[in-house]
Amino acid sequence: MKITRAALPTARARRPGTRPAADALYAPPHPDPAPAPAAPQWDLVTVPARQGLEAVDILRRDDATALGPVLHDRSCDTLGFLVPPGTAERWELPGSACTQTCARPAHTRTDPPVTGTGWLLAPADSAPATDPGQLRRALTEATRIIETGGPVCG
Repeated sequence: MKITRAALPTARARRPGTRPAADALYAPPHPDPAPAPAAPQWDLVTVPARQGLEAVDILRRDDATALGPVLHDRSCDTLGFLVPPGTAERWELPGSACTQTCARPAHTRTDPPVTGTGWLLAPADSAPATDPGQLRRALTEATRIIETGGPVCG
C-alpha cells in the first residue's frame, strides 16, 4: 500500500523559513490529570503501650469522636496517636513525645504512615486525627490509673 499525500492529515500552511510553534507540533493525547489529593498530614504522639491502651479506653468511654487512628510498634512497647499537624510544636506532657511526621502519599489499613508499625485503630475505623486536648486529658488520667494500680486494659 502506498501512502499518498492525500492520505496524510493536512497541516496549516506556513510561510517558508518559519518554524511552527512547539505546541502546534505536539498536543498531549489527554488533558493533564487532576492533581492527586494531598496526603493527610499528622504529628505523632508516642507513649508506653500500657498508658496508651488506658488512654484509648478512656477516649472510647468519654468521647469516641475525639479518637483518631492509633499505631502500635511491632514489639507492642509503644502506641502512637495520630494528631493534627502543628501539635508537636506545643506538646509537653511528661512520659510522652510528639514528633512531626511525613505521611506516605497513600496510607491504607495495611500500610500505616510510619515504618515498622501496625494499626491498633485504622483510619477507616476512627476520626481523621485524635484531638490533642482530649488525648492530653486521657493520658493524664491513664497515668493516675497506672500509678494507683487501677485497671489493666488490653
